[in-house]
Amino acid sequence: MARTRALSGALALAAAAAVLAPTTAQAAPPGTKDVTAVLFEWNFASVAKECTSTLGPAGYGYVQVSPPAEHIQGAQWWTSYQPVSYRIAGRLGDRAAFQAMVNTCHAAGVKVVADAVINHMSAGGGTGTGGSSYSKYDYPGLYSYADFDDCTAQVSNYQDRWNVQHCELVGLADLDTGEEYVRSAVAGYLNDLLSLGVDGFRIDAAKHIDTADLAAIKSRLSNPSVYWKQEVIYGAGEAVQPTEYTGNGDVQEFRYAFDLKRVFTNENLAYLKNYGEGWGYLSNSVAGVFVDNHDTERNGSTLDYKDGATYTLANVFMLAYPYGAPDINSGYEWSDVDAGPPNGGAVKACWQDGWKCQHDWPEIRSMVAFRNATRGESLTNWWDDGADAIAFGRGAKGYVALNHESSSQTRTYQTSLPAGTYCDVQSNTTVSVNAGGQFAATLGAGTALAIYAGKSSC
Repeated sequence: MARTRALSGALALAAAAAVLAPTTAQAAPPGTKDVTAVLFEWNFASVAKECTSTLGPAGYGYVQVSPPAEHIQGAQWWTSYQPVSYRIAGRLGDRAAFQAMVNTCHAAGVKVVADAVINHMSAGGGTGTGGSSYSKYDYPGLYSYADFDDCTAQVSNYQDRWNVQHCELVGLADLDTGEEYVRSAVAGYLNDLLSLGVDGFRIDAAKHIDTADLAAIKSRLSNPSVYWKQEVIYGAGEAVQPTEYTGNGDVQEFRYAFDLKRVFTNENLAYLKNYGEGWGYLSNSVAGVFVDNHDTERNGSTLDYKDGATYTLANVFMLAYPYGAPDINSGYEWSDVDAGPPNGGAVKACWQDGWKCQHDWPEIRSMVAFRNATRGESLTNWWDDGADAIAFGRGAKGYVALNHESSSQTRTYQTSLPAGTYCDVQSNTTVSVNAGGQFAATLGAGTALAIYAGKSSC
């Protein structure tokens, strides 16, 4: 949850995350499909339907679901990030609904990543969403006071490793993950999810857990090489750095999203030619990337759905560019940063009741197949106008052009594609590439073009 919200409701900053990676860490889920649709606060029944209707057919490799554990009561979204037990009994559905969702998504060819909150428990006491009674530091049958870190003050100094990893994130009871019992209890929870067919985990607030503790927990899993991505927000000069966690699995590269906003709003897209490792980011093989997530869209540090065409173009760029494993954030409209999901997480239909369904925006959805078709191909044939119009190829498999200028652009593009007719999946019109690998096109302001081998008709 990245600086998860406490009961006071103060908005959380971002903290640290994860998605499960094999024993040898690698960026992106194993296999040919590395795009994850993050269906934030969708209930499990709605996720299941979406796997069948959209995610599978579009070529998404994974769906990430919000934390399934029992949590504190309340309508706010951040209640999901204050667990009170490890039972599957949250607002989004019970154990049977979760199991049915996993089975349905698997049948649609989509693997499931669960957002796992294992750094902390709640900030107060009461009765949980599944009926469990609890108080801070006392979760009957699971944890008692001795299982929490001795520092009961809030994290206050990010230059102090001990403070970051032993004190309380916005007042949430901080688990002592150095203890054998706690490690076993956390591993037990994750193993239970694995027994239901879960294929990977995003580790919430991983920055606040020592990397050795996470390694010890992961080693206790029934599948220690399960896909694993960790939320570790980069901070210049901070004591805890994202690179420390790459031995466990993928790490979310927050700088990618932060800088993408700056480039798309205040600088030139031409600067993106060597984006990723060329900007000093994590190795391509262990980086999880995104345009926005549930925290950053609310704290304003990244682009979000309110940025319209700019947001769409940023997602098109991310899916076309060969760096990291991409997450597509798909949530709901909000004016109150605390507001929970419409209809308690039930999605009757996309683009109704406030559900934004970014994963199904045609411009974004079509790029998932582009990414799958070009995966493993290098960056080729880069072109830019020195400002906000760029184009590049992915070997001999694909080519994309983005026009972020204020007026339309007409030019001839040079590709490495074989001659033939291709479908521009952004406009659903055909493009003819000549024997020299060239084609001419006009792009309207704020639009893109994307063609790839294997897609010849629209």
